[in-house]
Amino acid sequence: MGITKTEHFTSEQNEMAVLLKAMAHPARIAIIDYLLSIDTCICNDIVDVLPLAQPTVSQHLKELKNAGIIQGTVEGTSIKYCINKETMQKFESFIGLIFHKIEKQENGCC
Repeated sequence: MGITKTEHFTSEQNEMAVLLKAMAHPARIAIIDYLLSIDTCICNDIVDVLPLAQPTVSQHLKELKNAGIIQGTVEGTSIKYCINKETMQKFESFIGLIFHKIEKQENGCC
C-alpha cells in the first residue's frame, strides 16, 4: 500500500479528512443523529437504540471520540457522550465554504 503523504496537505485539509473518515459509516452517523436529539447520553442508551452489539457501538464511539467529533465524561461506571460543538463548527465552516465556492463558479460543471 502507498503512503498517505499527509504532510503535502494543509492542516485544515488533514483535519477535515480525519472528520470525514470518522463520519463515513452509517452507524456513526446514527450515533451523531442520536446525540443531536438529546442533551447527553450514556453509552448504554446508544446500544439500546442501535441494532449493534455493545462492543461494536463502543468501537464506533471510540472512532468518533478520537476524531474529536464527540466527547465523553466518566460518570461512575458509565461514560456520558455529547457532540463536540467546536469541532462541528469547524466542519460546518468547511462545508459552507465548499458550497459557497460552488455557487460562485461561473461555468457550473465541466
